[in-house]
Amino acid sequence: MVTKQFKGSPDEADLTRADSLAREIFSDVANKWALLIIEALGEGTLRFGQLRDEIAGISHKMLTQNLRMLERNGLVERNVHPTVPPRVEYTLTEPGQALRETVHGMCDWTHRYLSHIDASRRRFDA
Repeated sequence: MVTKQFKGSPDEADLTRADSLAREIFSDVANKWALLIIEALGEGTLRFGQLRDEIAGISHKMLTQNLRMLERNGLVERNVHPTVPPRVEYTLTEPGQALRETVHGMCDWTHRYLSHIDASRRRFDA
C-alpha cells in the first residue's frame, strides 16, 4: 500500500480535503484488513502466522502490506527476535490500542445489527 506524502502541517489536516494527512490516515486504517488486524492484535502480541490464522481469508501479501502500513503509521510495532529462523511478533502501540477501542465498538455494532441489516438486504434485493 503506497500512500502519497502529506504536504502541509497536521493542523491543516481535514478529512474533506483530498491532500490532507487526516484523509490519508483514515483511508489507510478504514479498510477491512486493517480493521481486522487491529481487532486481532487487541488481544495481545501475535506472530505473523498466528495473525494469518486469526483472520480467515487474508492472503500473505495483504497481511504483509497492511502490517507495513500500520507500522508506518505508528499503530503496530514489529519486533524481530534474533533466532534461527527469525521470530517476528506484532503488537499494537498506544495509538493502535486507542484505535482498537473504536474498532471493537464497530465489531460490537456489527454483531448487534447483523440480523437487522440482513433482513433489510433481503427486502431490498427481493
